[in-house]
Amino acid sequence: MSASVAVEDRSAAEDRRAEDRPPPRAQAGWGRYAALAGLTAGAVLFLFPFYYMIIGALQKSPNTDISGAFPQPGNLTFDNFVAINQAINLAGTLLSSVIFTGGVILATLVLGLLAGYALAQLEFRGKQLVFNAMLLLLIIPFMLLMIPLYVMIVRSYGLEDNYLGMILPFAVNPTAVFIFRQFFMQVPQDLFDSARIDGASELQILTKIAVPLAKPAILTAMIVTFIGPWNEFLWPFLITKQADMQPLAVALGSFISNVAGSVANPFGAILAGATVLAVPAVLAFLALQRHFVQSNLGSGVKG
Repeated sequence: MSASVAVEDRSAAEDRRAEDRPPPRAQAGWGRYAALAGLTAGAVLFLFPFYYMIIGALQKSPNTDISGAFPQPGNLTFDNFVAINQAINLAGTLLSSVIFTGGVILATLVLGLLAGYALAQLEFRGKQLVFNAMLLLLIIPFMLLMIPLYVMIVRSYGLEDNYLGMILPFAVNPTAVFIFRQFFMQVPQDLFDSARIDGASELQILTKIAVPLAKPAILTAMIVTFIGPWNEFLWPFLITKQADMQPLAVALGSFISNVAGSVANPFGAILAGATVLAVPAVLAFLALQRHFVQSNLGSGVKG
């Protein structure tokens, strides 16, 4: 009798706990709201430096503490952009940055596609050695190679104050080669074998089959390559002496070192230049990030 009463009490307690427990849909809803709150907080923390940079670039008088993130409406102006433009010629330095970065991206894509395809699809003696040497380049700091490169490019080739001299050290990007190699290794081998049976050369296979499929890898390599030369300071600073050929990053660094004290609001002018430098990189990422998806390679093979 007592055992049956204990069983009934336990069942009643379990029923009460089940009634007090929120339904599964409510639990899922709270979990979704918590995840959304965490992601929102992370986004705010990530975007706050960009917001602070833009607000600082628009302030008439500098305010370097945290209250400067919430300025009065009457304290906002575009005078800092005018001042930095008069000091370093934003249009000219932006054009130099575009030429330098565009040349690096073009060379990286052409050489990276050729090298990546060869390392992934062709068989030749020393293939693994070449790949290992390429990986080794990823861990060698560029500063170790800078002095020999400077001597070779400036003294041997005479490419000082020349866009080609700026571009050559970055023409081969091991990261891009690795991206293309890994991508082409995932492409079904039947696509290449059928083209070879039809008499296509390796260059025809690369240009007509591999490259159209490699759009996600190309876009990824472009955005990865873009960040480096666009923000590069040391090498263009060494190779260029003419101010009209210096990229924006170099011109902005020279302004901070030499001219910033001559403007009314140095803090705002520096942030205005940093904003102009950052906007193209942000726009490039926003334009390309939706393409960072793997294409359906399997649909290219007919069973």
